[in-house]
Amino acid sequence: MEQAGTALAERIAERRRGVGDPRALVGEMRRTVLLVPVAGGGLWSARSGGVRWICGFTDEAALARFALRHGSGDQPMDYAALLGARIVDEVVPSLNEPAGLAVDIATEDGSMFFPPVAGIVADGVAVDSGPAGEGRGRER
Repeated sequence: MEQAGTALAERIAERRRGVGDPRALVGEMRRTVLLVPVAGGGLWSARSGGVRWICGFTDEAALARFALRHGSGDQPMDYAALLGARIVDEVVPSLNEPAGLAVDIATEDGSMFFPPVAGIVADGVAVDSGPAGEGRGRER
């Protein structure tokens, strides 16, 4: 699991430097097992810019950085280990609102957002799908 997370973190670093193939980054995200905090009986998420972001982490160190900022003191943070593909193919569509995946949000200069657009999430829930880019998210 750590090796796959490391590969995704490396692809993220490439893209943040302006190199690497965006399609390879999405493919790596889909193949990576991400650690997703669990709170209140569901996956931890945040809303920003009209999008609900599921927060996933490439390894326990990245999750720990997040837990220090958003956890409840010295309590351990529960999490689920989910394949990136499962998050964007199953979890995101089940939310019935524009949603994407935010990876390593507590890692300075190491985060990456996978927005709810075609090629990342299912076309039926992508905000840019449909005639002339009029997807579900744009109608709200």
